[in-house]
Amino acid sequence: MVTMRRFVFILLVCGSLVVAGAGAFAQEVKSINDNAGTSGFAFLKIPVGARSVAMGTAFTGLADDEFAMYYNPAGLATAIERRYVLEYHNYISDMQSGLVGMVKPLNDKNVIGGYLSYLNYGTFQRTDLTGTVLDEFSGGDIVLALSYANRPSYRFMTGGSLKLIYEKLAGYTATGVAVDIGARYIDIREKYAFGLTLQNLGTQLSSLGGEKDKLPLTLRSGAFGKPRGIYTIFSGDVVVPFDNDLYFCLGVELQKFKPLYLRAGYNSAGKNIRASGSTDSQAGFSAGVGFDHRRLHFSYAFTPQAELGDSHRLTITGAFGR
Repeated sequence: MVTMRRFVFILLVCGSLVVAGAGAFAQEVKSINDNAGTSGFAFLKIPVGARSVAMGTAFTGLADDEFAMYYNPAGLATAIERRYVLEYHNYISDMQSGLVGMVKPLNDKNVIGGYLSYLNYGTFQRTDLTGTVLDEFSGGDIVLALSYANRPSYRFMTGGSLKLIYEKLAGYTATGVAVDIGARYIDIREKYAFGLTLQNLGTQLSSLGGEKDKLPLTLRSGAFGKPRGIYTIFSGDVVVPFDNDLYFCLGVELQKFKPLYLRAGYNSAGKNIRASGSTDSQAGFSAGVGFDHRRLHFSYAFTPQAELGDSHRLTITGAFGR
């Protein structure tokens, strides 16, 4: 039975990689997707969590910490204590974002959580047709998410998140509402798991202009494995955005040196941010570290963004009380 489970796990992972490879080949043949740039609230695509980002955002199947609220809310069902999370993200071009959230188990089968995240665009100059500076303006986005997860059995869990969305640019605003729906199956020994998530299923209630845009609907599937004796987690995702090409994510976390964790990852969507003719080969790769100190965990992630610059994330998670 154990051998068969390992065989099925390897088969599913290999199948995911084959699908991802086919998608990557298709992207090379067709450079720009016809639906690219057609969705509103594009900031919803920006990933969160220093640990998950350092692992290439391959987190749909893993989903075992507070950031399951973003990648797969079903993973929240593994929480056994009240926890909080704080994040700061130094993004490209003076853009900055942050997140604050909390997770609370109601009992051994039900968990709730929520987070508030923001993205600040920085300051821009408004000019006339001659280039004369008239004034300055700014913009930003806010998301309030409420999550719930249920664990009807030890191996299977489901969850969902309700997201209220607000966007502002100069004197214009836009609002929206969306839900994420996820499921997760985990081995009884917690050596492997599979996950599936549908993100940003919803609508734009009001827009910056006169026409409302669709939301960036995305389907994520993933798995993780933890082979015996090597103290390492391997994870992989296949992501299908409805407004762009399929891409895949790969991640690894070395736990051999606890309380120090070493992480690395690759996200094939990284090539979308390279300029035409760019020789940059780092976009798409990521790396990071984590460290436990008492009931706190610190994580840092570094993601090069080709000609756009570099991105840095710092996350702090901890438990309430003793």
